[in-house]
Amino acid sequence: METESEPYVRLASLRQLHQVMADMNTARSLADTLQTVAEGVVAALGYELACVNLVRPDGDLVVAAFAGNPAAEALITGRVGSRDSWERRLGMGEHWGDLVFIPHTEGWVLDDDDVPQWYTDGPAPRFEDEWHPADRLFAPMYAPGPQGNAACGELIGVLSVDRPRNGRRPGAWGREALQMYAFQAAIAISNARLRANMQRALVRLEREQQALRASEESFRQAFEYAPSGMAIAEMGGDQHGRILRTNDALCRLLGRPASAMRRYSFSDLVHPEDIGTLLRTSAEGGRAELRLGRRDGTYVWVSLRNSVVADAADGPRFLLTHVEDIEERKRRELQLAHRASHDSLTGLPNSAELRSRLSARLCQRTTAHSAVAESHDAAYGHPAFDVVGPGFDFRQGVEPYDAYDHHVHTVAPDGDHDDGTKGLAVLFCDLDGFKSINDRFGHNAGDAVLIEVARRLSNGVRDGDTVARLGGDEFVILADGLGRADAQDLAVRLRNEIIQPIRAEGRAVRVGASFGIGWAHCGMTADEVLKSADERMYVEKRSRPKQHRRAG
Repeated sequence: METESEPYVRLASLRQLHQVMADMNTARSLADTLQTVAEGVVAALGYELACVNLVRPDGDLVVAAFAGNPAAEALITGRVGSRDSWERRLGMGEHWGDLVFIPHTEGWVLDDDDVPQWYTDGPAPRFEDEWHPADRLFAPMYAPGPQGNAACGELIGVLSVDRPRNGRRPGAWGREALQMYAFQAAIAISNARLRANMQRALVRLEREQQALRASEESFRQAFEYAPSGMAIAEMGGDQHGRILRTNDALCRLLGRPASAMRRYSFSDLVHPEDIGTLLRTSAEGGRAELRLGRRDGTYVWVSLRNSVVADAADGPRFLLTHVEDIEERKRRELQLAHRASHDSLTGLPNSAELRSRLSARLCQRTTAHSAVAESHDAAYGHPAFDVVGPGFDFRQGVEPYDAYDHHVHTVAPDGDHDDGTKGLAVLFCDLDGFKSINDRFGHNAGDAVLIEVARRLSNGVRDGDTVARLGGDEFVILADGLGRADAQDLAVRLRNEIIQPIRAEGRAVRVGASFGIGWAHCGMTADEVLKSADERMYVEKRSRPKQHRRAG
């Protein structure tokens, strides 16, 4: 290598060096590149041994490749030298540009550091530029800095070379060739690392994409083939709540094709009475029970369970809704509630439901508040609260009002004459002659009579009035917005309906009816109201001749 007086030798070396550099940049992996760098030193630069020490992520340097001696390669490849030891080495000796030469006269101080090395003892040099076995020559490799300046780049490794074949220290041309080679090797290693990182990233990306595709496929199958309804709806913006996707189960439940479902939002399908429940559930997520409209115009009870699907950057994006058919459960619940509040024979509200509806209309006024109401009446000439109008529907059930902030007081007509006051009439009905029907024709006939009487009473009152069976052959009617004459007319009409013949067990039977009219007003309890009507019924019953109490 150092026969610098023979240009044709250097030209051949340059050709060989050019080929080695080409091989470095075409190696398929980082490991191949590192080995090509080590072998290129031996093949093209005239050294018998070459070692590539690569900087690890923790800063220490590992022997990543070795060329020239299989025994030495097996011994030190993979061994690690600390960064401190390498910094000390690179700061010693003679600096030939970027190269560091530590002669054997100084190298003895490094014998005890932890940098892996291979050399043999030998005699002292016979002339000034002769190579000693303990001499050390290092070529640091720096990643290219700005404008390709290696001096400003990061250290990525160190080339260690040993035993020049001509036995002499490298001259100017050999030093420059080694320095140039280290620079090109740094570029090749940096590129190989970049390719390796890119390949790892591509492999990782492909795996993530495969996992994503598998996850999407799993979600698709779980969504499409779920036994209960599933839907995805938009969140936010002008299209908030619009249904984007539904599964077959939901389409079957509502009797609507998927293409038609995409034209709706859940607010278009929900029962008008449940819209508030839907809006709260959509905004907060969670669970709700409401009714959704079918294509045929009917409604089905469902349980909605919402999950908000959020985007890390944009926040909530979609609403994933699980729709479960609970129609059968709701039907059972309503049946149980109806059984608890209605008479099993006639289907009318029972005694407990009657008292509940009546109590909902009444409030218990204290003495102090009664005094306030009376002073108001005296000052203004009318009650402090208006009478409830005829639109009140007892059958829906009403929670008791706050007695003084929201409640409209129930009042009663004053005296025995009709003074124009409208109130809540309570008609207590007791059948006359019913016991004899039970005794003569049996309880089945008696039950048939009770059922028919309940039907006639229900047909004879207005929508919104309550007909209840108090027990046995006793019935109660709550009729709001009536004056005294209206209540009396109602009692007469109902009595005339009841006394018509009734078919029971194949024969026609008759029963009579006695009515007592009581009036509910605030300050009374439900039991007091019923007791008052009951007492008036007995007064009415006793006042009529026995032969007139029933029609036959």
